Amino acid sequence: MPSALSKNRVFRFAPSPNGLLHLGHALSAILNHDLAAACGGRFLLRMEDIDPARSRPEFEAAIYRDLAWLGLDWEKPVRRQSEHVAFYGGALERLNAMGVLYPGFLSRGEVKARVLAHEAAGGAWPRDPDGAALYPTEERTLDRDKALAWIAAGRQHAWRLDMDKARALAPAVLDWSEAREGPEGETGIVTAKPERWGDVILSRPDAPASYHLAVVLDDAAQGITDVVRGQDLFHATAVHRLLQSLLDLPAPTYRHHGLVPGPDGRKLSKSNQDTGIAAYREKGMSPAGIRALLAGYGFVFH
Repeated sequence: MPSALSKNRVFRFAPSPNGLLHLGHALSAILNHDLAAACGGRFLLRMEDIDPARSRPEFEAAIYRDLAWLGLDWEKPVRRQSEHVAFYGGALERLNAMGVLYPGFLSRGEVKARVLAHEAAGGAWPRDPDGAALYPTEERTLDRDKALAWIAAGRQHAWRLDMDKARALAPAVLDWSEAREGPEGETGIVTAKPERWGDVILSRPDAPASYHLAVVLDDAAQGITDVVRGQDLFHATAVHRLLQSLLDLPAPTYRHHGLVPGPDGRKLSKSNQDTGIAAYREKGMSPAGIRALLAGYGFVFH
């Protein structure tokens, strides 16, 4: 029988309603649901719909339909990020007051051109764990009054985390508890190295909170104790631990699982309709068949 402590464990599945769920989503959802059930804990569903340009109600409805067909149930009401914009704004104001934010005005095209020119000249541009070029850092020292005047004039910008200042305010040693493993087999207590990500975006005019900021705030607000997600987010946990430290938020236990390979052997994409849950359902596969298919890839359910 689950202990009183285990009943306090809270798991969540947090998809973005910008496309149809695929087998990889099914894996995460089932793992979270089954782990919660196994320990007598709670299973929550969250809609990460902070980006209004990409989030669509028909995809949200499809998510509910697919998860229900898989036999999963979750607590109501569902938390929707679009309903908590002021909550994220308050956290940004707090970080700004700490002096760890600055507005970045370079477009993706401008950054790309600068990187290409630098590398063409034989230089090596620093890149994050996903292989993307880090954002240039000279705007960290841009005159604040000038920057605010540009913003008031309508110049496009994004609020970025000054990684050096943020890192200096956090404990010298940041880590997290990993209950499964990272891409290289990392497990147990893992040292967080957020500086590898450079000056990450925390807010844009078209998206009031980035994934990094919203996810740590939402997990804290919902009392999430166990974050179970794919290994593609393993290294991003370092940024999340830094933000949790800066904002005095609790750190969940993390459990990163392997990824379901697509037909080409790469990570699944929502754009590949053939691996969508709805497509399997329409072909006559049962929810048990989905579990068997995932088990065939070596995933174990509880």
